Amino acid sequence: MTKDLEHKFISEFQQHQNIIHKVCRIYTNNQEAHNDLFQEIAIQLWKAYPKFRGDSKISTWMYRIGLNTAITLYRKSKRTIKTQDFDNVLFRIQSTSYDDTEEEQLKLMYKAIYQLSDIDKALIFLYLEDKNYKEISDTIGISEVNARVKMNRIKTRLRTILNP
Repeated sequence: MTKDLEHKFISEFQQHQNIIHKVCRIYTNNQEAHNDLFQEIAIQLWKAYPKFRGDSKISTWMYRIGLNTAITLYRKSKRTIKTQDFDNVLFRIQSTSYDDTEEEQLKLMYKAIYQLSDIDKALIFLYLEDKNYKEISDTIGISEVNARVKMNRIKTRLRTILNP
């Protein structure tokens, strides 16, 4: 990877790193696991960046890589995220602090979302990020109609979980 491409990646990553923090928040339940998953997603983004063609927005691409990495690691480790050592990289990405002091309602919502399947978590996450159904379908890799149907079912399930 050229220095120019490396600088561009670091700039894009720092500009959009809250996307990765949000993915980590959905798939982890403590700060150590959050940090490990954040690092693993950053590694996967770094590896994939030279192949990014710009067919979609950089944020959509980052969501897709982040969600796929989280889902893959989550399934492999059964909730224990393992990371790989990446000390030989010449640059360091500084993680800005992530405020983990949400209101009680937000904590209850995350607790309810945590009970959903991996794909449902990804769908609701993108929906909560104000992504339209076209962007959701592109990111997840399902049809737009399927995304709408699944989202209605997820909303019903979350209502049931939150209001038993």
